[in-house]
Amino acid sequence: MDLWFTEHHSDNARFSMKVKEHIFSENSEFQKINILDTYEFGRVLVLDGFLMTTERDEFIYHDMITHVGMAVNPSIKKVLVIGGGDGGTVRELTRYSTIQEIHMVEIDEVVVDASKEYLGFTADRLSDERVTLYIEDGIRFVKESKEIYDLIIVDSTDPIGPGEGLFTTEFYNDCSQILGDNGILINQNESPYYSDTREQMIRATSRLKEVFPIVEVFQSHIPTYPSGHWIFGFASKSLHPIKDLKIEEWESFGLKTKYYNTALHQGAFALPTYVREMLK
Repeated sequence: MDLWFTEHHSDNARFSMKVKEHIFSENSEFQKINILDTYEFGRVLVLDGFLMTTERDEFIYHDMITHVGMAVNPSIKKVLVIGGGDGGTVRELTRYSTIQEIHMVEIDEVVVDASKEYLGFTADRLSDERVTLYIEDGIRFVKESKEIYDLIIVDSTDPIGPGEGLFTTEFYNDCSQILGDNGILINQNESPYYSDTREQMIRATSRLKEVFPIVEVFQSHIPTYPSGHWIFGFASKSLHPIKDLKIEEWESFGLKTKYYNTALHQGAFALPTYVREMLK
């Protein structure tokens, strides 16, 4: 008998993948966690029935959520990652020898432990000496923190369940308080395609604009995410993602990336008309 995993992208659309083996399953305090080994996409992490990351295309998401900010401000030294329990964002950050500190705040320790054991392709750099892991609520951490960061990456789940509070004006304002003058905030910002994720994207972007003077959104194609068309937010007090892009400085790092490059960086902010109109 064939085993398939199916995610509901909308009431009328589903996305399925054939499963080799169900590797891990546990109900944590916060969510249902599953790790599957699939034929087409390799190992995949599923939280509450929603696909979070796959071995096949995770590099697209993690490249874009990490390198866009680093190319605008290559002098970033101290980074805060909210969420990102699979470790992929931290993995990309540790490739920069210039980064001195990475604080990662993940509410669900079971996700981190399961990723370390079964998702080595993303979680293999969580033991880097520059990484400090905090198992706690990212909302409370940001509100109570006395640190100042150069880059905050909100690598959250969808704005339901544990991730809901990471899309509020209050949270973005708290982030602004611990972000340096040349700091950058990057967040995953849902998809503009289906009605529910579209509303979430519009709401998150409008709330960022209530807090930060510079807010832009950029896009990438992630095949396993709803519709494949995915949006990220860029917010800063002083830096613009195109006007302040440091092409030569970023390329001097000599990083070999599978998806991101500085030409794509500029093109990613050129949005389709239907997205531009809904964000007006």
